[in-house]
Amino acid sequence: MLLPAAIVTFIFAYVPMSGLIMAFQDFKPYDGISGSKFVGLEHFRFMFEYPDSKQVIWNTLIISGLKIVFGLIVPFTFAILLNEVRKMLFKRVVQTLVYLPHFISWVILGAILTDMLGNKGIVNQTLSALGMSNVFWLGDGDWFRFTVVVSDIWQNFGFNTIVFLAALSGVNPSLYEAAEVDGATRWKQTLHITIPSMIPIGVVVGTLSLGNILNGGFDQIFNLYNSLVYDKGDIIDTFVYRTAILNGQYSFGTAVGFFKSIIGLIMIVFSYRVAYKFAGYRIF
Repeated sequence: MLLPAAIVTFIFAYVPMSGLIMAFQDFKPYDGISGSKFVGLEHFRFMFEYPDSKQVIWNTLIISGLKIVFGLIVPFTFAILLNEVRKMLFKRVVQTLVYLPHFISWVILGAILTDMLGNKGIVNQTLSALGMSNVFWLGDGDWFRFTVVVSDIWQNFGFNTIVFLAALSGVNPSLYEAAEVDGATRWKQTLHITIPSMIPIGVVVGTLSLGNILNGGFDQIFNLYNSLVYDKGDIIDTFVYRTAILNGQYSFGTAVGFFKSIIGLIMIVFSYRVAYKFAGYRIF
């Protein structure tokens, strides 16, 4: 039963890895991999010597780091609050509503946010009605980062909330009953039973997220950014798309992707070691 899935995974996930050789070549489509000139680490050196490379990497780390941190804290907290709701119908309705944005494409969300956050959008019109000045949400670098992080959390925290609620469903109810008999308040029960029960899955989610530390979210940034926010909002993927892919520099794009994969692997191994040392949790 596993053989078809294993074959498909091998064909689409492992066979294409042979193309990583392009990162060390001056790849030309008409010459192919076998006929392209070998240039060693030239593309990696160019990646770090390019004037905008350091800023792009820094932007990626900031945006990704904020997404990882708040993308873990928000659903963790929301799951605790939702777990305290006793009306099951209300709980299911709320859970469904916060989960729906996860299925909306960033092409659609980008258009909606661009319209809502424009100078004449509903958000700035509301601020003007309240006597406040308009905010250049998608034209100011700092506000752009804020918008990107908040909108990403809004889209995905419902999905991660379900993961934490699933962990809470496995908590033995007798623990709460015993705590209540001992006189523990709901806050004490949450502090000493609910939160410790969620920490293992929180460690797993955080560990897996660190592997994407250099993935700032191409589809989101690409549909929201513009030339005014390149200094604060340009990430590695959009930078490669503009400077390499559009110009046919496939080797440079491959080198950047290879670099991101290596960093992601290192971060996963590091976070796994930290999780095992401080939380005593093992994935394997």
